[in-house]
Amino acid sequence: MKTINKFILLFIINIPLCFSQPKTPISEWVGKTILLIGAHPDDDHLSHGTLAMLKANGNNIYIVTLTTGNVGTKDPNMSKTDLSKIRRQEQIDAMKEIGLSEENYVNLGYDDGRLEFADKEETIGKLVHYIRKFKPDVLMSFDPGFNYQVWHKSDHRAAAYLTADAVRAAEWPLMYEGDIIHNNLDAHLVPEFLFYGGNIKDKNTTVNIDKYVNQRVAAGAKYLSQWSSGWFNYLGSDINNYPDKENVYKKIRDRIKIVNGVSVEQFRHYKGIPDGMGRSPRD
Repeated sequence: MKTINKFILLFIINIPLCFSQPKTPISEWVGKTILLIGAHPDDDHLSHGTLAMLKANGNNIYIVTLTTGNVGTKDPNMSKTDLSKIRRQEQIDAMKEIGLSEENYVNLGYDDGRLEFADKEETIGKLVHYIRKFKPDVLMSFDPGFNYQVWHKSDHRAAAYLTADAVRAAEWPLMYEGDIIHNNLDAHLVPEFLFYGGNIKDKNTTVNIDKYVNQRVAAGAKYLSQWSSGWFNYLGSDINNYPDKENVYKKIRDRIKIVNGVSVEQFRHYKGIPDGMGRSPRD
């Protein structure tokens, strides 16, 4: 009997930790505040279709990017300062294609390729600030891992773990309390997550983006310094300047996953206390 009771108790305790698939489909979300945190100015492209749908359905969306993307080029004539400005404008222009404005965008200004060497406490403090400021109902980020560490390239890996740590800290009023005392913010518990970029087998939520494919392609086509011959020879923000214009559009379309003839984006959805975002129920 004691064994049975212990099993029941553990089952009850772990219910909020193992809930995954949304009870309300993402396509029916309305009036939510959604915060996406990424490492680089193009990391939101993995979710452009879903973000366009969420915006069209009346949700509030904010994007916080950790680095300026000021290193990602093979153009020998490009400076870090110029690339930083270019990539900021590319992201803002991409956001406009999916219905988002520059007012909903924050860049923390860290150097591309060196995020793992940034001061961890400072970086987490900045993320905590924006989590408390925007008070997201849903947080989107690189998947930090489910019962394991997911390997990413260094900035993606760092962004995943820094975000997870910031979410954990944001709910406690005695952590980064200066933000609460001096900026009139409250501690905030993020109740729901959509993780992108993780292992295929861990994705438990599929979003139909058929209606938003054109917006996703148009948004992706703004990243000319990354996804065109502009990677080697940047020719400006007008795609008509590039000899591989049609290939840019094709490449972006080819990246969209098709399931049973439907264009989709897939995520690992998790709902529950932040402590459980990276583990299955304990036995």
